[in-house]
Amino acid sequence: LAPSRPAAVLRFLFERLGATYIKLGQFIASSPTLFPAEYVEEFQSCLDEAPPVPFQEVRRVLRQELGRPLEDVFSQLDPEPLASASVAQVHAGVLRGGGQRVAVKVLKPGTRDVLRADLDFLYLASRALELLQPELERSSLAAIAQDIRASMLDELDFTKEARNLQAFRQFLEAQNIAGAVAPRPYPQFSSERVLVMELLEGAPLTDLEAVAAACPAAPEEVVVETLNVWLASVLLCESFHADVHAGNLLVLPDGRVAFLDFGIVGRISPAVWGAVQGFLASLQLGDYDLMARSLTQMGATGAQVDTAAFARDLEDLFRKVSQLDTELVVRRVDGADGEPAVAANVQVDRAQLNRVTLDLVRVGESYGLRFPREFGLLLKQVLYFDRYVQLLAPDLDVLQRVDLQEGAADS
Repeated sequence: LAPSRPAAVLRFLFERLGATYIKLGQFIASSPTLFPAEYVEEFQSCLDEAPPVPFQEVRRVLRQELGRPLEDVFSQLDPEPLASASVAQVHAGVLRGGGQRVAVKVLKPGTRDVLRADLDFLYLASRALELLQPELERSSLAAIAQDIRASMLDELDFTKEARNLQAFRQFLEAQNIAGAVAPRPYPQFSSERVLVMELLEGAPLTDLEAVAAACPAAPEEVVVETLNVWLASVLLCESFHADVHAGNLLVLPDGRVAFLDFGIVGRISPAVWGAVQGFLASLQLGDYDLMARSLTQMGATGAQVDTAAFARDLEDLFRKVSQLDTELVVRRVDGADGEPAVAANVQVDRAQLNRVTLDLVRVGESYGLRFPREFGLLLKQVLYFDRYVQLLAPDLDVLQRVDLQEGAADS
C-alpha cells in the first residue's frame, strides 16, 4: 500500500487489529456526515470476516447463557457456522419440542471486554486531546468518540437487537402488512451474548430468477412492497433498518420479503422528524425546492442559506442517481432436474451509492449545513432502494405508488 494513500493504509491496519477496529471502520463507512470523504469511501471495503471460534467455545457460551444443558433447548445444533464475523457467529439449530428451525447468533468469547477497553481508551484519548488542544473542541472529537462507543456497544448487546426485531414485527402487525416478515426472536433463550431467532431462508432481493419465481405474475411488486414497508417503518416504527443491502433483504419462496439483521438501526430525533418527512416527500414529488428547505431545516447552521441555489445543486446531484451503473451477472447452475441451467442476478455498486451520499454531504457543507449521522444512514438506504427499483421495476413510476402518510398499511 502506498504511503500516499493514508486512508487505505489505515483500513489495512484496522482489518489486522481485530474486532474493535473492524467495527470502527464500519462505523466510519456508514457515517458520511461525520468523516472525510476519502475515508468513508475507503472503509466501504473494510471486511468484517473472521475465522469461527471452535464449536466447543460456542457450546460453553450457550451453556453459560442458557443456564441449562444445550440438549434441553436444541434437538439439533449444527457445529458448522452459517456465518462468522469479527464479533459473532451464527449456527443453525432446531428447538426441542416444537421443532422450529432457528438461527443461533453467539457473541465470540472475550469480544465485549476487548471492545469496551479499546473504546474507553479512544474516548479518554479524545477528551485528553481536546484539553491539550482546545481548538479541537470545535470539531466535536470527544462527542464523535462517545457516539462511536455507544453505537458499537449497542451492537454487542443482542437483547437490543431482539427488541429491534420485535418492534419491527409489531409494526408489521399493527399496519396489517402481510408481504414482509422479520425473524421471530425467542427471548426465553436469548441474552446479551446469545440471540435465538427464527431461521428464514430465501434469495437476495437482487436475484432476478428467485424474484420471478416467487411472484411470476408481477415480480416488480416485490420491490414496490419492500420499499413501501421500509418507508412506512421510517415514519411509523420506533427505529428503521439501517443496512438494507441485498444480503439483508431475502425473497422467500411464498413471495414475502424478509428483513434480516437488525444490529444497525437508525432513529430519527423529534428535532429533525418534520424535516425528514419533507425530504422523503420531496423525493416522491421531485420537488427540489422542498428538498432544499427540508435539508436546511435539518442541518445545524446559523448561516443564511440560499435555498434556490441549493435546490438547483440538489437537482443536478440527484440526476446522477439515474446514471449509476449496474451489472447483470449470469452464472451456470444445476437445475432442479439435474440439467445445467443459468441464473441471473444484479449487483449494486455500493461505492457508487456511497459517493452520491458523500456528494450530498459536500453540497450541504458548501452551504454551511452539518447533517446528523442518522440522516446519512437514512439517505444511504434510500439510494439502495432507488437501485432496486431501477433493476427490478424500471418501467414503473414506483415513487407515485409509495404512500408516505400511511405507509404500507394496505399492502
